[in-house]
Amino acid sequence: MTQKRMTRQRKAILEILKDRKDHPTASEIYIQVRNRIPHVSLGTIYRNLSVLQELGQVQEINVNNNFKRYDGNPEQHYHFFCQDCGSVYDLYGSYQEELDQIFSQKNPHKIFGHNADFFGTCSHCINSN
Repeated sequence: MTQKRMTRQRKAILEILKDRKDHPTASEIYIQVRNRIPHVSLGTIYRNLSVLQELGQVQEINVNNNFKRYDGNPEQHYHFFCQDCGSVYDLYGSYQEELDQIFSQKNPHKIFGHNADFFGTCSHCINSN
């Protein structure tokens, strides 16, 4: 892979994602980047998010196959999806690497990693009812 340089746009996107814990959409990131770089386009945001994902610096999270959110934490971890408000949260707890081994032993596949999504109602929605 060719070396990708850290452009001003990529740096702004990464800084925004590192500061946010709510897993914003590309459009939400675009609004914040425009505050720093007024003439940036939404297409530029999408292209740079793709590059940053390819470089392993951000994660793309598919929400019900409808839209994507982005996570500035590239480490393996789990997510919680609120079925009421649509928010996405990081779940605290260690990533269970042993699941890869368990399923590798029981299946004829070579497993390199896994994703597990958790669904329910977030504490904010529970407390607002």
